[in-house]
Amino acid sequence: MKTITLKTDDRFFEKVGKLAKDFHLTKSELIRRAVLEYEKVMMKRLMKERMKSASLKVREADREIVEEFDMTVEDGLRNV
Repeated sequence: MKTITLKTDDRFFEKVGKLAKDFHLTKSELIRRAVLEYEKVMMKRLMKERMKSASLKVREADREIVEEFDMTVEDGLRNV
């Protein structure tokens, strides 16, 4: 197992200690769990941004297809 050293102010240190005590965890376990939960939040945020970006690309492609279709829908019909 590896060790991480974390420098923090007294308030944060006390908060970590209180949370660990309240949840019957070591400070290390509390921090490990917090980091894993943060990773989940960040991955969801990243996926949401990627889905939004993909959606905007599809929307633009659909708009271009509709414009092309609108331009060709009456091709050859005006002279009939």
